Amino acid sequence: MATERLTRVAATAGLAVVLLAAIGVQAVAVAASWGLRYWLPGGAAAVVVGVLALVRHRQRVVTATAGLVVAGSAVAAARLFDLPTEPGPALALASAVLVGSAVRALPPLPAGLIAAGGLVVAAGAWAAVRPGAGGSGVVALDGLCWLGGVVAGLTLRLLDERARAAAERVRRDERLELARELHDVVAHHVTGMVVQAQAAHLVGRRDPARATESLAGIEAAGGEALRAMRRLVGVLRDTADAPPASAGTEQIEELVERFRRQGPPVRLRLPGETAWPPEVTSTVHRIVREALTNVARHAPHAGQVTVDVSQEPDAVVVEVTDDASGVSAEQRGGYGLIGLRERVEALGGTLRAGPRSGAGWSVRAVVPNGRA
Repeated sequence: MATERLTRVAATAGLAVVLLAAIGVQAVAVAASWGLRYWLPGGAAAVVVGVLALVRHRQRVVTATAGLVVAGSAVAAARLFDLPTEPGPALALASAVLVGSAVRALPPLPAGLIAAGGLVVAAGAWAAVRPGAGGSGVVALDGLCWLGGVVAGLTLRLLDERARAAAERVRRDERLELARELHDVVAHHVTGMVVQAQAAHLVGRRDPARATESLAGIEAAGGEALRAMRRLVGVLRDTADAPPASAGTEQIEELVERFRRQGPPVRLRLPGETAWPPEVTSTVHRIVREALTNVARHAPHAGQVTVDVSQEPDAVVVEVTDDASGVSAEQRGGYGLIGLRERVEALGGTLRAGPRSGAGWSVRAVVPNGRA
């Protein structure tokens, strides 16, 4: 989130510099040919629309509509008062940014209306040019800016939709995988209940004490099956490499050992005793596997990797850290972490992944262990 905010601030600052440069160049050009006072109306319009372009993320419909109204007013004023052709380059660029932003982010109907409004302004500028007065180059630039804004907006809209679809596909696949694991757990407990019920039926008449033991086992298995079923229903909100539902700390040790043979040294800390539900155990395994995979892919030069799994009264805490430097957050991000977060949150837990202070990366998850 901090990286996205920083990127947005940098992009806004860059746009501000470009707009200021365009306004300055236009002022010098108009002052040299018409006189500075002829630039003031168009310059004021360019400043207003430029400010709207810089704050477009807050209210895209309002800023785009207001920007096009100001641009259209500048076109009309240029025609009525015999001013230089508008929109000038700075105003055309700011208007294109507003149109492109709207096309990228708004629903289809308002996005289409704003794009059409931009075309109307560009066409009005063409119609307002007096024969023999020049300005055809400025009008052509206006049309190119509008077209560029629409194309850029549509391109970014398509990329955003593809990214959202890919992320949703990862989340759905993760939910389905966890649901399959929980299904196996429920089936295991229900099968045990059936077997014990059959045994109780056979021995009940001859040995009531053994029948009581079987009934106690049925009760325990039924309670665990109900808890797993509740988790399963919570996961199924829509439905070769996953660890088995029965994976334990020994599988985590094997996973870390395989990583050691190919990557940086790993320091592993595990709790002494574990009695976690199967879906919690497999999720812990999944967290460690995904975190180590990210280290191998993006930070193979790390000097030290730490895998810390600790047991709290009502949760399991997993933290995987490395000390690699020079790897950006964009490189570290990916669909694996999206799926991992979906799995952890489906179990009622939390996951945080991000840079550490100084250098390196940290993945920390808190997974409820079902005891609360």
